[in-house]
Amino acid sequence: MRTHRPIALFDLYGVIALHQRPDALPRMAAHCNTPTAAFTEAYWALRPAYDAARLRADEYWKAVLHRLSRPVDADTIEHLRRTDIDSWSRVDDTMVSYVRSLRDRAAIAVLSNIPADHADAFLTAQPWLRHLDLVALSGKIHLAKPDPAAFRHCVTAMDAHPGDFLFVDDRDENVRAAQDVGMTGHLYRGRAPLTAAIDTWLTTETR
Repeated sequence: MRTHRPIALFDLYGVIALHQRPDALPRMAAHCNTPTAAFTEAYWALRPAYDAARLRADEYWKAVLHRLSRPVDADTIEHLRRTDIDSWSRVDDTMVSYVRSLRDRAAIAVLSNIPADHADAFLTAQPWLRHLDLVALSGKIHLAKPDPAAFRHCVTAMDAHPGDFLFVDDRDENVRAAQDVGMTGHLYRGRAPLTAAIDTWLTTETR
């Protein structure tokens, strides 16, 4: 007999939240007088350390600007930081409603790669997150997907077993990492397949 409540663990971006605004990187590149391709390469190459809190926001942006051989000054860093936060600020309201509706049937948790300063802004703008059973944001827990330790953090924090979790993410490498630690995984490709998968999972888990 199961002793733990089933736990639906969701990624944010690409599932509950929308991906980055499409014009954000070109606008930031233009502000730095840098080609978009070069800016994008530097932005993503250094992002894992920022997501996992190995770099603070100012350190991250200094590193990006140095990589691009651009001048470093506080005003530029703050402009880029604020533009970046805004570019990741949108949610899918229908998915927010759906996730919240599941709370009568399962514990609801979030595991997302998001820098610490982004996390602070996102939590302020989306107070519903504070009412979930667990919100594990990489910049706060100093662990980022697909590191298995990020998933194990959620297991420990929920005082649960890996088999209690269904993890939902739009990136295959993250789903595989969750499965490797013993969670059920679902690769998100839209609301309808997700709803069907969760209904099936919950029916199995609550038997």
